[in-house]
Amino acid sequence: MKNKHQHFKIYKPYGMLSQFDSNAKHEQKKRFLSELGTFPEGTMPIGRLDKKSEGLLLLTTDGKLSNYINQSGIEKEYYALLDGAISAKAILQLEEGVSIGFDGIKYDTKPCKARILETTPILPERSQKIRDDRHGPTTWISIILQEGKFKQVRKMTSAVGFPTLRLVRVRVGNIHLENMQVGDVEALNDLPEIL
Repeated sequence: MKNKHQHFKIYKPYGMLSQFDSNAKHEQKKRFLSELGTFPEGTMPIGRLDKKSEGLLLLTTDGKLSNYINQSGIEKEYYALLDGAISAKAILQLEEGVSIGFDGIKYDTKPCKARILETTPILPERSQKIRDDRHGPTTWISIILQEGKFKQVRKMTSAVGFPTLRLVRVRVGNIHLENMQVGDVEALNDLPEIL
């Protein structure tokens, strides 16, 4: 009988790579997902969060499911703390799509949902300090994408003139970060329910 696949959700910390250990000498000082616990053989992240991003990351032993979720256009929601008081015009630009670059090639992002958060989201304190309002205004926004290019949210907010200071993924499909703390790991019974 085939072993049942296992799935997890984690709160990926700031400064950690979205991958498991590497034996490469030049990567020995880097932080990897294996710091968070012992996972079954073959566990892989579904998508990635860059080193400076944090929040919800799904893990699975099911490569087919991972590939499907990455390719299917499932919504991913992020909370981004921006440098400056973002304008309604800039929010509209984000929603309509902006031109960003990848390896010297221009890419037009697909339409998405974006809005200003009226209150500061309740999130764990980040391990590395972020500049605060004493150095000028900041704005928290929610941005919901159905794609996920490398550093896409950061590139999008910079393209409209409001660089990202902190980025936290809070939702993938119907799976939410909820009250998880940095480094928490939770086993999930079934991932296909998010589809």
